[in-house]
Amino acid sequence: MMISQFSKATGLSADTIRFYIAKGLLTPQRSGKGGSNPYQLFGPDDVTAARMIRLQQFLGYSLREIAALNEEYLSGAGSDARTAEVLRQQIERLTERRSAIDSALEFLTGKLAWIEAGKPGDAPPLKDYIC
Repeated sequence: MMISQFSKATGLSADTIRFYIAKGLLTPQRSGKGGSNPYQLFGPDDVTAARMIRLQQFLGYSLREIAALNEEYLSGAGSDARTAEVLRQQIERLTERRSAIDSALEFLTGKLAWIEAGKPGDAPPLKDYIC
C-alpha cells in the first residue's frame, strides 16, 4: 500500500510516517516507480510495526528507546530475561509517573475546590505536592 493508504490503516499522519521512516523505525519497500523519488510501499508487517511504535510511545518509551529495543529484537539479542528486565524498568518508570500525576491531580482538585468555594483563605500551596 502507498503512504496515503498506510496512513488510513494506521491512523498516523503522512508526516509522522515520514518521520518514523527517517528515524529508521519503519522501513517500507521502494518501488521502481516515482522517478528519482521512488514510491514507498507498506505491507501488513509495517502496519503491525506502526501500531507497536504507538503502543510503546503510549507506554512511555522514547523513540530512541523504541529504536534500540527494535534493533535488539531484530538482531535476536532479546531473551525472555532481557524482555523481563525492560518491562520491569518501564513499570518502575510508569509507577513514578503515576505518583507524580496523582500528586498533580490532588493539587488541581484542591485548587478547583478552593476556587469554587469562593477562595476562602490561602490557595492550596503547590509545595505540598510532589510532582
